[in-house]
Amino acid sequence: MTVQTDLMAKLDANKQTMIDIRRHLHQHPELSFHEKETAEYIKAFYKDLDCKITDYGEGYGFAVDIDSGKTGPKLALRADFDALAVQEDNDLPFKSVNPGVMHACGHDGHTAYLMVLAKALIELKDQLHGSIRIVHQNAEEVSPGGAKGMLAAGVLNGVANVIGLHVMSSMPTGSIGYHLNETQTGRANFTITFTGKGGHASMPHLSNDAIVAGSYFVTAVQTVVSRRIDPFDTASVTIGSFDGAGSYNAIKESVTLKGDVRVMKESTRTTVRNQIEQIAHGVETMFGVSADIDYDDNYPVLVNDPALTTQVTDSIKAAKIPEITTVFDCGPQDPSEDFAYFAQDTPSCFFYVGCQTADGANHPHHSPDFMMNEAALIIAAKAAGTAAVAYLSGD
Repeated sequence: MTVQTDLMAKLDANKQTMIDIRRHLHQHPELSFHEKETAEYIKAFYKDLDCKITDYGEGYGFAVDIDSGKTGPKLALRADFDALAVQEDNDLPFKSVNPGVMHACGHDGHTAYLMVLAKALIELKDQLHGSIRIVHQNAEEVSPGGAKGMLAAGVLNGVANVIGLHVMSSMPTGSIGYHLNETQTGRANFTITFTGKGGHASMPHLSNDAIVAGSYFVTAVQTVVSRRIDPFDTASVTIGSFDGAGSYNAIKESVTLKGDVRVMKESTRTTVRNQIEQIAHGVETMFGVSADIDYDDNYPVLVNDPALTTQVTDSIKAAKIPEITTVFDCGPQDPSEDFAYFAQDTPSCFFYVGCQTADGANHPHHSPDFMMNEAALIIAAKAAGTAAVAYLSGD
């Protein structure tokens, strides 16, 4: 019997435990930076296991250390456990009981698979070399993100490499996706308030209309990507909110807009920000309004280390895990992910586990009807576990 064989057997024996944990977490979701009960639930799982639990950062993130007692590298495995401000629209026996809060991105599944995998690795640690740090990260969804605070508190001190994964409802269950180098977009958010002079709709010449100014900004900002970004680069600018509600016969004094930026190169981030600020200041001059800009450059571009990612995916392919039907280069992914902070600090691999429902229906992440195929849990555990034992084999 090899450690790989032992690990697969332990995971198979605890397949239902993963599902049970995932359903408990799904039923009791908590928002980013408010995951007190979730953190306590996870910690209780480790209470009687041979490991060390350490809190990191000012939130509820923590890590579990597993030491083999043999010389070798320290590998970190990471999963996030926060939920979203979404009202669930699924008819499930384990539907969220917290109004307006839902695990709409699969972080409940990430946590469930990693808890069971960690327990198996603790039981098999005498067959490994080096050590494993299980990183249970809070607040992935909301800037500044839990990863940043945990990193500042030293969660990756002494760690040689980090592996993480995300379930993907757009990928068939059984598939493993990966990409080398730039893999997920970097992100920024901004809020702009244009303030002019309100007045009576019948006398527009005595006012400075903030709605007109804001509308011009929305139109002009569309030129940032189309005219300032290299066509071979990737960027998007989205205005997601335009708060200008008022009366039909009154000229609005102020409006507030909120926007989202995604880039695939950090150099592109600077170009987009400069252009947005330049357009806003131009609107100030053109319409006689003031622009108050709050620009939050947050999650970096997620860059996968090519050597580690190749090592991880080669080990998964070589293991011939029966539940995995394909391991493929899925190309760059549009969403942003605060795992990027870990990857920016330490060579890392972030890959994807398909979780599409058996009927092939579309249940997008962050939607009220997000749904995952729970068969993806055992696949995630076996894929990440295989990569971990191969990494800590002592070769």
